[in-house]
Amino acid sequence: MELPDLLRAVRKRWWWVLGALSATLSLAAVVTVNTTPRYATSLTFFVSTPNSGVGAAYEGGLFTQQRVKSYASLLASDRLARLVAGTAGAGLDAERVRQRITATAKPETVLLDAVVVDESRQRSLALATSLARHFSTLVEELETPPGQSRSAVKVELVVGPALDPTPVAPRRVRNLALAALLGVLIGAGCAALREILDTTIKTSDGLRDLVGAPVLASVPFDQAARDTPQRLVTHAGHSPRAEALRQLRTNLQFVDIDRPVRTLAVTSAVSGEGKSSTACNLAILFTEAGKRVLLIDADLRRPRIAEYLGIEGAVGLTTVLAGQAELGDVLQPWGAGLWVLPSGFLPPNPSELLGSEHMSDLLRHFRDQFDMVIVDCPPLLPVTDGAIAAARADGALLVTRARRTTAAQVAAAAAAVRSVDARLLGCVLNMVTPGDGDPYQYYGYDAGAPDRRKGHHRSGAGPADRFGARPEPVSAGQDR
Repeated sequence: MELPDLLRAVRKRWWWVLGALSATLSLAAVVTVNTTPRYATSLTFFVSTPNSGVGAAYEGGLFTQQRVKSYASLLASDRLARLVAGTAGAGLDAERVRQRITATAKPETVLLDAVVVDESRQRSLALATSLARHFSTLVEELETPPGQSRSAVKVELVVGPALDPTPVAPRRVRNLALAALLGVLIGAGCAALREILDTTIKTSDGLRDLVGAPVLASVPFDQAARDTPQRLVTHAGHSPRAEALRQLRTNLQFVDIDRPVRTLAVTSAVSGEGKSSTACNLAILFTEAGKRVLLIDADLRRPRIAEYLGIEGAVGLTTVLAGQAELGDVLQPWGAGLWVLPSGFLPPNPSELLGSEHMSDLLRHFRDQFDMVIVDCPPLLPVTDGAIAAARADGALLVTRARRTTAAQVAAAAAAVRSVDARLLGCVLNMVTPGDGDPYQYYGYDAGAPDRRKGHHRSGAGPADRFGARPEPVSAGQDR
């Protein structure tokens, strides 16, 4: 993942970074508040040899530098800790005293630094004072050759004991700064990892490359349409969603000039991608362009058209296919130029009904009577109904929900369409968020603007004489 991709992932999931930052800062604050302050007393020793002459002094300096490293270990030894614990009056045993002492030999020098850290200022200073006295005595004792009274090494305290009035722990500013940095890194890392592991379709280019068919429209996400799925473009005015669907209508009219589409199957890979609402809105927008449109609900498992349009759905396509009613009895007008054929009762054998010769005859009949026939088909992956219905139409439109449908599902859906020799006209990337590059977010359309178009509402009086074969009148009970 390159830096622009990482920044894009962090921007889309900024709340992850904010959550991780809040968590680490809260944890750091709790730990800092509940940590007992500790104070440090520092000392610096100078180690020398009592030699005279330049040559002897040089050799003594080299000797002392080598010994200083050993003295650093001696400062934290058990022997010295026992001496300090016995005389400092600190009430600590030798092990606890040793844990409070840290010694460091400065490289290329004869200086030795020691730090005594304790929760009490007074005890830290007392331990450091006792340490300085006993350390010098211990070194002289160890470095005095047998039978001589003079030590080969001399240790002098040159700095300290110096008590730092500011606690060395906890470091509040440092802790919070490190926690903030850690939180940002964790949040950004999680966002980047989620982006890498996310195999859903995010962009039109990715969908086009995967399916091998053009993306005819990218429909932006509409919160109101999600809350009320039956919300139609006639109620949305010139919202970005409505304009994107108009673009889809236009692209379908010019997708193949030599082979115009008269029967269109609208399907998706899985459920919940917005295929039924897309079919409804597309049918309404074709009537807006002056077309005579028939909308068929061929989803015989989970029909939605009757619910979205507010019409009676108990009788419809399955009723006609079963020979229980005539077309004129079940076709229902909805506004000017739009007729709807609901699904009817749910049959036990939807695949057989959609693949029957009677269904093919109906589609041929509708193709002659209407300018555009839109068929809402079942999803392609759960059942075979969608592929069967798509094979009967002039072309299929694959609706894909952005950031929900995976690449594997889309590829399998496209393969299912092509496996029955159906014509895949193109795709629709549905519910695209502005962060994914929605081209309509810059237009400034007012989703709440009143719709000035007339005639696009449900009406019980459909102009039946506009059809080549006049349908039978629809009763008032059907025209809801």
